[in-house]
Amino acid sequence: MPGSALDLLSGDAQTFVEKVWASRVHLHHADPDELVDQLSLDDADTLLTSSAIRTPSIRLAKDGAVLPESSYTRGATLAGKPLTGLVDSRKALALFAGGATIVFQGLHRYWPPITRLVAELELELGHPCQANAYLTPPGAQGFAVHSDSHDVFVFQTAGSKQWEVHDSDGIQDVKLEPGASMYLPTGTPHAARAQEVVSLHVTVGINQLTWRGLVQRSLADLADGVPDAHLPAGYLNDPGKLAEGLADRLEAVAAQIRDLDAAAAVEAEVRRFLTGRSPRLAGGLHDVLAADTIDDHTRLRRRPGHPCVLLARGDRIDVLLGDRSLDVPGWLRPALEEVRAHPELSPGDLAEQLDPQSRLVLCRRLVREGLLEVAP
Repeated sequence: MPGSALDLLSGDAQTFVEKVWASRVHLHHADPDELVDQLSLDDADTLLTSSAIRTPSIRLAKDGAVLPESSYTRGATLAGKPLTGLVDSRKALALFAGGATIVFQGLHRYWPPITRLVAELELELGHPCQANAYLTPPGAQGFAVHSDSHDVFVFQTAGSKQWEVHDSDGIQDVKLEPGASMYLPTGTPHAARAQEVVSLHVTVGINQLTWRGLVQRSLADLADGVPDAHLPAGYLNDPGKLAEGLADRLEAVAAQIRDLDAAAAVEAEVRRFLTGRSPRLAGGLHDVLAADTIDDHTRLRRRPGHPCVLLARGDRIDVLLGDRSLDVPGWLRPALEEVRAHPELSPGDLAEQLDPQSRLVLCRRLVREGLLEVAP
């Protein structure tokens, strides 16, 4: 993979952030293998036929309508308990052969390459992301022109798909083939048109955070501080009385807004985002088993897509790890800064910051917490 997930999808992360983000359609062509490796046609076959995938991780659609789950699922039992929504691969394949599109939903939750891609993209953008994949049979009609309420990256991993994209320059005809990716800002009208070859593409949805949301979260405590007392009875006949009371309360809130610490509100936003991601611990079993054997020479590396943000809290530090935070003593900051600065290191590399016992304790804990993993 290139330098980052955003590099892979856009060609240049810095240019994308500064000149493309939320403003215009962007098309990029990468090495086809780098995108195909995210989800190949063989991978889709494995998920569909050999993984015991269940709804709602999959759905089928045809002619713009979602097919009933009963048409492609079955029941089973596990340890004597019923399982529902299991995909019947024979039924699903028959529907696919008849023109139905197979949608793999929430791929970032169960397909490791997409999990890593989304985790890294979230950290680069600072916005939550999710991923679906669309397996469309030859000759099937795509969706009519529509727009999404969120930004998306789409990239092709098998076959091809013809896109109609409406932007400020008019209607663009874009053919996506393996290696091609496209960014569509929120509200961009588009359609994926009929094909004569099988198509597999991945859509990464960016559930963008907005200024309105940040302001609302920043003011939430102030609004909660307004007494939740009854409005005066009879205000329908004397609305001026209600207006006077509202003006007093708004003035009090306005005074608090003027004193609001924007830096503290932003720190709270960073803390909220970087403790609310899903746990992503591929290989964690091996790391837990190996943790007690880590010594000064064990090579450790930062787990991809995992942040390590340090927020001071008095004489303590909160270490934000994505799905949680660690509360550690402030004197560990130099060692943690060293961990942040290097994608790979050994406990012995922290000799200038920590004594032998302390650096082993820290590194073993960071492995158990999922920030570091034992390098193969």
